[in-house]
Amino acid sequence: MVKSSFSHVRAWVFDLDNTLYPPEAALFGQIEVLMTDYVSEALKVDHVEANRLRDHYWKSYGTTLAGLMAEHDIDPDPFLIAVHDIDFSVLPPAPELADLIRALPGRKIVYTNGTAPYARNVLAARALDGVFDAVYGVEHAGYRPKPEQAAFEAVFALDKLPPAQGAMFEDDIRNLAAPHAMGMRTVHVAPKSEHHDHIHHHTSDLTAFLSQLV
Repeated sequence: MVKSSFSHVRAWVFDLDNTLYPPEAALFGQIEVLMTDYVSEALKVDHVEANRLRDHYWKSYGTTLAGLMAEHDIDPDPFLIAVHDIDFSVLPPAPELADLIRALPGRKIVYTNGTAPYARNVLAARALDGVFDAVYGVEHAGYRPKPEQAAFEAVFALDKLPPAQGAMFEDDIRNLAAPHAMGMRTVHVAPKSEHHDHIHHHTSDLTAFLSQLV
């Protein structure tokens, strides 16, 4: 029974993008356009090269920002403000999901590679504001991104969260390796299942999955 495998969990950690809203909302598509524009302007390259670099840095460093910081010493804050200036009205409210998360036993937090202000805008659009005990962004990890274990350690230390009592919900399979190594229960939230040793559970429907736990 799925519920019994979470009986020890008292800290529920949710990624944001494509986890607390469905990928069909295509929010990240808006962000990618703004990232490409920013890379083009900052590095003085055309949009084709800027798009290639955006994707290359994401694959190599975990986030486009991490690559820009490592290779070009880009100031993170102006970048983060610019790329998160998007239309949130495409997100449908999720009152059932809000009720289920609220009913989970213990502490509920959001941890995203975006920023906390951006996360709060997403949560408000999804009618998930007021559900979580804390919201953490990349700024709380000193701009180190998931999947780096040091990033998780920084945020969990800040929250005083014991990983052995935690569960991590995340769409990017790379970002579940460190939580698994730290002793967390891991849930891959994605349309298609992939087998990896660091994945305990998979779901294509977070609301349906949580309904088994409360």
